[in-house]
Amino acid sequence: MNTRSLAIVVLTAAVAASLALMGLRESGASGNPPHIRAAAAKTDTVKKPNIVVVMADDMRADDLRFMPSLQRLVTDEGLKFRNSFSPYPLCCPSRASFLSGQYAHNHKVFNNDAPFGFGSFDDSATVATSLHDAGYRTGFVGKYLNNYGIDRSLATGERSWHYVPAGWTDWYAAVQRPPRLHDKYPSGGAYNYFHTIFNVNGKTDDTHKGEYQTDVLGGFSRDLVTKYSGTDQPFFLYLSALAPHYGGPHEPDDVDSVLRPDGQEFEFETPARPDWVKGHFDKEIRRGAGLPADGGASEDDVSDKPEAFRNPELDQDERRIATEMTRQRAESIAVLDTHVRRLVQTLREQDELDQTVFIFTSDNGYFLGEHRFRSGKRKAYEPSIRVPLVIAGPGIPHGVRDDPTKTPDLTATILDLAGGQAPRTADGRSLTPSFARDLGWTAPVVTEGVALESTKQPGALARPRGFTDARTTIGIRTARYKLVRDESGTVELYDLDVDPNELDSVADDPEYHAIRRELGKLWRKYKDCAGAACSEPLPPSLAMSPAQTTASTSKQSEGVQARYGHVF
Repeated sequence: MNTRSLAIVVLTAAVAASLALMGLRESGASGNPPHIRAAAAKTDTVKKPNIVVVMADDMRADDLRFMPSLQRLVTDEGLKFRNSFSPYPLCCPSRASFLSGQYAHNHKVFNNDAPFGFGSFDDSATVATSLHDAGYRTGFVGKYLNNYGIDRSLATGERSWHYVPAGWTDWYAAVQRPPRLHDKYPSGGAYNYFHTIFNVNGKTDDTHKGEYQTDVLGGFSRDLVTKYSGTDQPFFLYLSALAPHYGGPHEPDDVDSVLRPDGQEFEFETPARPDWVKGHFDKEIRRGAGLPADGGASEDDVSDKPEAFRNPELDQDERRIATEMTRQRAESIAVLDTHVRRLVQTLREQDELDQTVFIFTSDNGYFLGEHRFRSGKRKAYEPSIRVPLVIAGPGIPHGVRDDPTKTPDLTATILDLAGGQAPRTADGRSLTPSFARDLGWTAPVVTEGVALESTKQPGALARPRGFTDARTTIGIRTARYKLVRDESGTVELYDLDVDPNELDSVADDPEYHAIRRELGKLWRKYKDCAGAACSEPLPPSLAMSPAQTTASTSKQSEGVQARYGHVF
């Protein structure tokens, strides 16, 4: 066997058991790989599959190019999902969606900070409790939810500095320092790459000053794999990395705040990195990832965007900074890539690799100059909502899938693999049927967001019809179209096959009035969906077959490549 292989071809008893748990059905489709069809006969002779999830923070779909080890160890031998989306592209709401299997409008975490954030999430029932009930040992490593360590737990009311949520066998979470502990812990925290403080199974661990956070997380993860290996009990490991999210300490090559052409100050924030990786991508990265390859304007005309988003064009100094930001983010991703390689190596050394499903993704994407957004996320444009997703493991073929996926779908998939029950009403649907072949784009993705400064509760202001909670933007994404309504009253409509970079809204174009009306009806139908209603089929005029979805996705990818020089 190839020592780099994730054993996705050779049938073993572990493969058979995994596929039986997935519930993959024989549909008679000729494209089903033989090993998937053959697996159904063998059943319960071995344990359920281990499941390892590595989630990056603010990593764009096109950032996979900076992870050669991941591509070699996973992507080249597993499935890459080209249409993977973070419906609510913001750290805490997105991570709460992964833990709960729900859209943000159902789990009610609408922002990173109070009155939302960690303190607004009931984590008494999550994917961890479901997997624990299904017989799994569960390990968490890394960033949990924003303000964890500061806010009190909604589930128990206790302070979160030593709080361990239900369902976790082992807990290695980075904590943010609450004001009451600043004297005892004058420095360090979850967002300091070289001085991260952890809650390790309910006890404070402040022994890692001077160590790079990603290195520490990698070591914790490998230790847990070693601890969990060699028994009949399966394990779930969730490695939640901070990279490439910005974080301290400030470094000499960091970019500082600058004055935009309109006189407003903007702060460009980057992740700290270890010395060995600095400069690694200087020759490869010649411009910011979100700036056009031809050197043209970020966006010539933003009059079709909501007024609050109409920023001035980037000047030359800002373009230089965008390039440096892209490089520093890539460097932090490269460090994470080394730990993906080492984690897979540990799984192999412990004889667990052949029965482990490995998933890599991100909580949300990130702007690096597109639409005149210097940096950030939150908005429903493609760079912000698109995230990488690769899945490899026993019984999973090698290839590309174009079926749409969203964060709650990952939760449903993991529980399907494990034979577990959803912790609450599930808004996602399992991706395991797509392991065999694409099924087409038959249901929309609901996009959601909140303005940076918004902490309002429902009813705080007079707002357009349909905006009944803290969301300030709600959209519908189909294979070809995206309709987004903003609480200001602005409506954006993009024909992504024609305009994959969302430069020109056609909301007011008479040729698209019928499409706008139809999408408007769907917006009202799906915007507050719950459970199975979130997956109700689109009308035939907006649904796409597998072949149509692939053609549309390829067309959009080619349009992105033509403008930016890289693909999602």
